[in-house]
Amino acid sequence: MQGATGRTAGDEAGGSTGPAGGGLRRTLTFRDLIVYGLLFIAPMAPVGIFGTLQAASHGAITVVYLVATVAMTFTAYSYALMVQVAPRAGSVYTYARVGLGEGAGFVAGWMAMLDYLLIPAVAYLFSGIAMHALVPAVPQWAWTALAVAVTTLLNLWGVRVAAVVGFAVLALEIAVLAVFVGAAVVELAVHGAQRGWAVPFTGEGGFSVTAVLSAVSVAVLSYLGFDAIASFAEEAAGGPKRVARAVLTCLVVAGVLFAVQTYLAALLAPMSAARLAAEPGEQGAAFYATVDAAVGGWLHDLVAVSKAVGAAFAALAGQAAAGRLLFAMARDRRLPGAMSKVDAGSGVPRRALLGAALVTLVAAVWAARRPDGLDQLSSIVNVGALTAFALLHASVIGWFAVRGRAGKPSVLRHVVVPLLGLAVVLAVIVEASATAQTVGGVWLGVGLMVLVMR
Repeated sequence: MQGATGRTAGDEAGGSTGPAGGGLRRTLTFRDLIVYGLLFIAPMAPVGIFGTLQAASHGAITVVYLVATVAMTFTAYSYALMVQVAPRAGSVYTYARVGLGEGAGFVAGWMAMLDYLLIPAVAYLFSGIAMHALVPAVPQWAWTALAVAVTTLLNLWGVRVAAVVGFAVLALEIAVLAVFVGAAVVELAVHGAQRGWAVPFTGEGGFSVTAVLSAVSVAVLSYLGFDAIASFAEEAAGGPKRVARAVLTCLVVAGVLFAVQTYLAALLAPMSAARLAAEPGEQGAAFYATVDAAVGGWLHDLVAVSKAVGAAFAALAGQAAAGRLLFAMARDRRLPGAMSKVDAGSGVPRRALLGAALVTLVAAVWAARRPDGLDQLSSIVNVGALTAFALLHASVIGWFAVRGRAGKPSVLRHVVVPLLGLAVVLAVIVEASATAQTVGGVWLGVGLMVLVMR
């Protein structure tokens, strides 16, 4: 997508995207991009928060995910626009840089760094917890460190190798989801539903717009990770339009998977939304309790193993995206230049990947050795991504409507849609925990000091 000068923002940013110029290799197919996005999101992401959303929405959980999918589509559309403006590694850092300026670009990258470095740590910790439950003789922190080591080696081996292995893991996760869907359909056909077929849409005891919107603010966090696709813009064969299509496709596929599994689980759940709201302690295990009651313990164990393996490979995708972000910022001299080097053999930013892996390893093992580690990590990972999303939407307006670099702007596509996306993101930030807001504010303050000093 070119401006009046005939040059893209990628041209303005400078630098080569070819291997000869120290750039990344274009080897990823459309399928590979979808694999990375879905791995990071996880096809069964709603499992852990099913009970929480059931209680918050008064039972209208399927509507929650449908609305959340629409809400996140605004963000996905902004990514699809900007990846064609600046088809370079760095994702939202690059987009804010060309749309809003150097300072805003650094802030966007700095805030996204909080997300890209800590979300993999949470995923590794999930994997460690699940594996420790299956093999208690091995400490939780050891399983966590092993997951970091295995996935880091795959990322260092090369982006194509990691994508192929990731595809196999994703196929396993989707197969387990398919088993759940099939078993749920059989159970519904033989024994019927625990409640009315329309209840996951209408709620129990009447539809509440306020309750649904409150739950949506939590459900949108299930989608964090689809944006990682944009980080591979310099490694995607087929150009930026293919990356843009992959971002939108990944979000829609995830939304359909989330809606289907939550609809079936809501029909089979033995406990009502009111009971879950009255007994918060049951919310975390609500999906597993549903599987146990409707199908049996064997599927419970299968889902648990799938989640353990899937979490580690969600972290693989997140670590890869974090490496590309650090690489892009180092290439622009916003971080130490050593991380801007690309390994000649594997074609990946080895030093940036190792830097991301080291930070993630320290955070994940620290959390694994604390009884409240998961809560501590989970409470802070989201604000960074959401702040970066806000700057992404502002970048669309800045590039198209304010700077007018692509000709006459479209009011709908370049102003209304990003403003709607910005409103959604700000609403979710307002609903975030006080801890998350505090950590996000402190991280932003540190980033501003670094920016001023540099």
